[in-house]
Amino acid sequence: MLVCDHSLRCCPKMPDDNDFEPRLGRMRSTGGGRGRRYLGRVIAAANLARGGIGKGRQGKAFSGHRHGNAAGIGRLLASQRPGYRRVIVKVSIVRLTGKGRAAASAHLRYLQRDGTTRDGASGMLYDRDSDATDGTAFRTAFIGDRHQFRLIVSPEDGIDYDDLRPLTRRLMAQVEEDLGTKLNWVAVDHFNTGHPHSHIVVRGVNDRGHDLVIARDYLTQGIRARAAELVELDLGPPSEQDLAARLAREVGQERLTSIDRALLRDADPRGQVDPAARSGHEQTVRTARLARLARMGLAEPLAGGRYQLAPDLRETLTRMGERGDIIRTLQRALTARGLARPGGDQAIFAPPPGISEPLVGRLIERGLSDEHADRHYLIIDGLDGRSHYVDIGRGEQLEIIPEGAIVRIEPVRGGIRQADRTVAEVAAANGGRYDIDAHLRHDPRATEAFAEAHVRRLEAIRRSTGAVTREPSGSWVIGDDHLAAAMAYEARLRRNRPVAVDLLSSLSLSAMVAADGATWLDRVQPDAGQVRDAGFGHDVLAALEDRRRWLIMQGLVEEHGGATRDPIDLVQQLERRDLQRAAGALAAELDLPFAESGPGARVEGILRRRLDLVSGRYALIERSHDFTLVPWLPVLERRLGQEVSGQIRGDGISWSFGRSRGAPAIE
Repeated sequence: MLVCDHSLRCCPKMPDDNDFEPRLGRMRSTGGGRGRRYLGRVIAAANLARGGIGKGRQGKAFSGHRHGNAAGIGRLLASQRPGYRRVIVKVSIVRLTGKGRAAASAHLRYLQRDGTTRDGASGMLYDRDSDATDGTAFRTAFIGDRHQFRLIVSPEDGIDYDDLRPLTRRLMAQVEEDLGTKLNWVAVDHFNTGHPHSHIVVRGVNDRGHDLVIARDYLTQGIRARAAELVELDLGPPSEQDLAARLAREVGQERLTSIDRALLRDADPRGQVDPAARSGHEQTVRTARLARLARMGLAEPLAGGRYQLAPDLRETLTRMGERGDIIRTLQRALTARGLARPGGDQAIFAPPPGISEPLVGRLIERGLSDEHADRHYLIIDGLDGRSHYVDIGRGEQLEIIPEGAIVRIEPVRGGIRQADRTVAEVAAANGGRYDIDAHLRHDPRATEAFAEAHVRRLEAIRRSTGAVTREPSGSWVIGDDHLAAAMAYEARLRRNRPVAVDLLSSLSLSAMVAADGATWLDRVQPDAGQVRDAGFGHDVLAALEDRRRWLIMQGLVEEHGGATRDPIDLVQQLERRDLQRAAGALAAELDLPFAESGPGARVEGILRRRLDLVSGRYALIERSHDFTLVPWLPVLERRLGQEVSGQIRGDGISWSFGRSRGAPAIE
């Protein structure tokens, strides 16, 4: 028996259910082409299911959101009504080229840092099958990958879960089903904030070893919808009392809340909003929140019960929320280490114009302030007696520094450089083009090496902003707005690295007291107002007294009638003792004699390693008949095992490095 679905419109006319005459063959257009419209709908639905583009989409610009696995599923999930259980999902795609692999490994280590579990223990990586997987094996696996995906899954009701691992595994199983491939992933759960959440790192390859490309719609909305479905299955729909309590908790918060987002969404173009809502309770909550915003100076009552919202409402509440999080982070870190002193000051070390002087102090904690963007913070116990929160930007910008180390932090003061102005001048005189020959014609006094430094600056701007163009001939196309492009490049650098962190000593105060070498304590000048007798400053003053007694016992400082007198070259004596002791051990190891290099000497040889001594970091330079030790500079990190040469000066060393082609570059 054949059954006809009238919605298919395959019958031209049916007087009643018993009068049925099937007509076989291809569907013909009747009634003004309705059959063809139906065929178009079938094709569009099929394309939607497999992530393709229907006929009506052809010819439109490609935006990328339909490209990749699960494109159709992502659009389908995005079109559905959201559930009552809210889940925040943040997804980032991280390229692993250049420094990306080292940064990805460091990020994975930080996810496992101490204090992230409910009992304060280290975070434990897990995967599909194991509750304790090997992070080293996973880091080794993604060495050859082009990219990886990082997800943060934070259920609003995550506090109701004793263990997030089952939820994460079910979510990833659903993601695998949607993508049509098995995934290689690890995860770690964090309970050290008010919102328990899971970090998931996914390799950027599918189960066939090809690059994994996921459609943007699925990344931005599909995974969140899948997670919300699972949470609602676990916990059920929230009751009216739960929803009411959730909104009531937001009324007094000094941060951007869901009530504020709704008010901003409902406001008219002038920023005015009415508290009226669909239910009486919701209207009461909106009215109470508006009254709270009015007391905070962020809203103004108008006639008829309406309110005028402050134009910077969103930005102000976001900053207030961030500041509240920072204060709680400070208090938690200091309390955990027994450093929460009565009346102790706390401060946020802000970039210019907020800060003009460098901050010197002891490192208390390093952590992730924005785990999605891999932004890190430091908590510093300062010489000024205050505890400081410092945003240091991207984690890859700073090496690992041990807790208790002494550091100096200064804001990075970027801006338009003279090189940018020179490039603009040369280009303006050469029809918008810059190259080395044009530079040398423009300034006959300039050297080729000096002009090459300008080319390196242009290459950095091109890679970061794309504001300049390099032609195959080697010349550069420079726009009239080049100085603005250079300023934008500097601003991006400052966002990623707002401060410079200099390690002054990796030793703790207690270890410095009897250290046989020039310590940071020997360089501190408390009489110059560097140290305040409070907090860490008080600890430093006490350590200075202990250090002085040790120096007297060593005969390095004289004491007469209760007063002491330091020799002028005390620091140099201590440095020499440190170097001689290290050199003696190295001479036996290398079977080479040690040759000291003084001011004005030229140093040439193979850079073998970095040495961390009491007096600081030194570079071991091995020569054919001996070796020497000279102060270390970060630029040497990339030259280990290579031939280097440098000139020792009073204030440091000027290094030059040989290259396979062209003249040596001075760094």
